[in-house]
Amino acid sequence: MALAVRRFAPGSGLDDFLAAGKAVYHGNSHWVAPLELELKDRLTPKKNPFFEHAEAALFVAYRDGQPVGRITAQIDREHLRVHGERTGFFGFFDTVDDPAVSSMLLDHARAWLTERGMERMRGPLSLSINEEVGLLVDGFEHQQTLLNNYAWPYQGALAEAYGLEKTKDVFGWHYHVQQIPARAERAWEAIKAMPEVTLRTVNRRHMSRDVHIILDVFNDAWSDNWGFVPATPAEAKKMASDMRLLIEQELSYIAEIDGIPMGVLVCLPNMVEAIADLDGQLWPTGWLKLLWRLKVKRPKSARLMLLGLRKEVRQHKRFAGLAMAMYVELTKRGSAIGYEWGELGWTLEDNTLVNLAAKGMGAKVAKRYRIYEMPLG
Repeated sequence: MALAVRRFAPGSGLDDFLAAGKAVYHGNSHWVAPLELELKDRLTPKKNPFFEHAEAALFVAYRDGQPVGRITAQIDREHLRVHGERTGFFGFFDTVDDPAVSSMLLDHARAWLTERGMERMRGPLSLSINEEVGLLVDGFEHQQTLLNNYAWPYQGALAEAYGLEKTKDVFGWHYHVQQIPARAERAWEAIKAMPEVTLRTVNRRHMSRDVHIILDVFNDAWSDNWGFVPATPAEAKKMASDMRLLIEQELSYIAEIDGIPMGVLVCLPNMVEAIADLDGQLWPTGWLKLLWRLKVKRPKSARLMLLGLRKEVRQHKRFAGLAMAMYVELTKRGSAIGYEWGELGWTLEDNTLVNLAAKGMGAKVAKRYRIYEMPLG
């Protein structure tokens, strides 16, 4: 059967790009079709500020004219600036179980990056380190969650057969609302008793202000992490717009010490739970179902997107329990309004302190996502 790959510029070929994802995961009950409107916006330069500092190409594989796989190749100039390395990326690596298809897709991504002077290919990142990261290699039995990808078990084997090698794993932690461990409860009580510490709820009416605070703390707290790329002001503006629609105010807050933002926690309702049966479509009635499920029925699960402290506060022994206290506060707030479980992360496999804090709350690693790379000749 004839195989072919077509290249599309960002913003074009999106119907085929989305159709390829549905073809690959057809029949998989754990994969949920993303909202097509949202994914098209992410892949359109005029609607995604990522493209202000990046360029990309979209590739779709066809067998006898029908989509059977897809991939993106992208160069993030912010990554090049921060890390001083000529590393390009691939993302949305979704393919049927056929090494001819996966190899053809990776060949095209590899060639596109090589032509632009890159010396290494890393991924999948869809599209950046601040979005969907890695290829699922363990935890296939668990449902997909917000801004986490899904994969068939064979996809990792196809990547490794091509010559891609592991560079880093990240964890997705599952946490079921339960009795809070005594040590964690004591940390929460100690922090709450400090008059200088306030856990201020993010305010929907002042979302732009609070998102800029969150991104400012994020850019400081995560700056030493492997692969970190700072969020830009334009990306903060886009995040504020997106969060205003989705946020459950009680689940996101800013830790202030003497009125100065020193830590952030952002936890969002797991929208994947609310769109599971929509097949990616909001029209004609999908948007009504989504609003009712998010605002009235409410999901039973959530996704912890960010939890971090400025580097300067991590040096103070007095506030050693602040991160744990923020976990406990989230558990108390979430359980009070009916949330039953959440996915924490992702976290880097070698981020010992963060991983110990998650374990201290009783969370368990449920998913492992792998980031691969290879040199480009």
